[in-house]
Amino acid sequence: MKQKIFAICLVLLLTFGLVTGASAQSYSFSLDKEVVNVYWNADGTLSLDYQLTFTNSPGGHVIDFVDMGMPNGNYSISGPVPTAAPQGASTPGPIIAGTVEGAFADVNGNPVYLSSDYQGEGSYGFSVDMGAYAIQPGQTGTLHVYVGQIRGVLYKDDDDEAYASAVFSPTWFGSQFVNGTTNLSVIYHMPPGVKSTEPRWHSAPSGFPSEPQTGIDAQGRVFYTWNNPSASGSTQYTFGASFPKSYVPESAIYTAPPFDFSALMGNLVPLLFCCIFGFMFVGMPIISAVQGKRRKMQYLPPKVSIEGHGIKRGLTAVESAILMEQPLDKVMTMILFGTIKKNAAEVVTRDPLKLAVVKELPANLHEYEINFLKAFQEPDTPKRKRALQDMMIKLVQVVSEKMKGFSRKETTDYYKAIMEKAWQQIEAADTPEVKSQKLDEALEWTMLDKDYDDRTRRVFNGPVYVPMWWGRYDPTYTPSPVRAGSGIPTIVPSQSSGRSALPGADFAAQMVTGVQTFSQKTIGNLNTFTEKITGTTNPPPKVSSSRGGGRSGGGCACACACAGCACACAGGGR
Repeated sequence: MKQKIFAICLVLLLTFGLVTGASAQSYSFSLDKEVVNVYWNADGTLSLDYQLTFTNSPGGHVIDFVDMGMPNGNYSISGPVPTAAPQGASTPGPIIAGTVEGAFADVNGNPVYLSSDYQGEGSYGFSVDMGAYAIQPGQTGTLHVYVGQIRGVLYKDDDDEAYASAVFSPTWFGSQFVNGTTNLSVIYHMPPGVKSTEPRWHSAPSGFPSEPQTGIDAQGRVFYTWNNPSASGSTQYTFGASFPKSYVPESAIYTAPPFDFSALMGNLVPLLFCCIFGFMFVGMPIISAVQGKRRKMQYLPPKVSIEGHGIKRGLTAVESAILMEQPLDKVMTMILFGTIKKNAAEVVTRDPLKLAVVKELPANLHEYEINFLKAFQEPDTPKRKRALQDMMIKLVQVVSEKMKGFSRKETTDYYKAIMEKAWQQIEAADTPEVKSQKLDEALEWTMLDKDYDDRTRRVFNGPVYVPMWWGRYDPTYTPSPVRAGSGIPTIVPSQSSGRSALPGADFAAQMVTGVQTFSQKTIGNLNTFTEKITGTTNPPPKVSSSRGGGRSGGGCACACACAGCACACAGGGR
């Protein structure tokens, strides 16, 4: 019996591994060579010149983005792109390090774009968008990155007050993505004027010679070179040197302020006891209640937060709303609009909300729209609510499945951009007719906006020519004859004998209150309704009797002798 159970578990594990492996390609590459020129400039800034040669594995994900960790956030990736690159770079012609304020990159000599969408470990960095020069599976390419000026990187030397300490770690990548070894060279270029007998190197990292190669570069600057032909592309290596601080401005060297411990304790002890008392008896219950409420509203399962790479295109507006964890009453209002626009249903009464569903459903309905309409065919209110909950659980599970192997952040940003573009087209419309038409085309996308209520009221402040399906949504209004040449009817209150366009304020109010009405008249308390769904899609973790702790992945944990911290953080594995 035990052997059968073991065999079944083994089959399930193998099956899960195959499905997971097939769901999305993973980055897999070797970092064949990495050359980093580190320029310590006369103004106290740091300039970096990277040469990274990648070979993409035959079955790996295309190398379309590369994350570059930075020592801190005191740099810029904007600014004019220079026509020449530093000595040794792929673009011909030397640049005096530190004179270029921004940053630039190229792949095999072809310029590419930089993005602030950094997804690596650590707090600081940027990504290189390889664009048309992405490295395909089985191919090799060289990425060149130059960062002109990084400030706040020099520290007071702990052993000699007359010296400044300069410590740096080149960017590295996740061990799950890098294969093989890396020929790593780090070249320190001292500030102009430093004599060859003045600088001092720090202890070399493991695998590197204890003493660097020394010399004079093309700009007449003293340089130190550390090289290891068998280094690891997924390991943080820290290099350091010190030089007389007289070669850089005093203001460029970070000095910790004096610390008066006794004065600090004298002021803080009474306040500390008060804060602890207040936190234990007031703050903790409030925080626990807030966190508990927030946790119950997070209906997406945790596995969606395990980031993959790339954008998941093809999601509907409703599925995008689920990905963004929009309130479920808004999500279901979006579904309601979708079924009405497709002529699959009609609102019979608003209070209580009753729908008349057509006998033959249109072929272009999504599964969640079909399940939504089936729920409204339940005459019993509790059964209808349970059916709506089942529909939402299924929808959350479908979105979770679609997002396997894709980046939630990148995908969310992508659909937010679609939403914003839809609003911009509506706001730029010259006439009420065009504005109404644009709204009709992108209604569900505009509802993704967290500021949907206020923005709707701001945008629709004039007459509104509502779409053809509006009468199926609001039974108290009937369409008037079609305006000549517009194809869009005006809507007139049924109790009024006049014919005029629907005022924008009335239209906006109905759009905004439609969500509130859905919540109040159909699902009842939104928090209670959502908790039922969260209990299935994202249940709280089971309490374990054992305790433990750990940490995985790279990061910026610099313990640099005579330095403070000027280490670059991990590139994040792509």
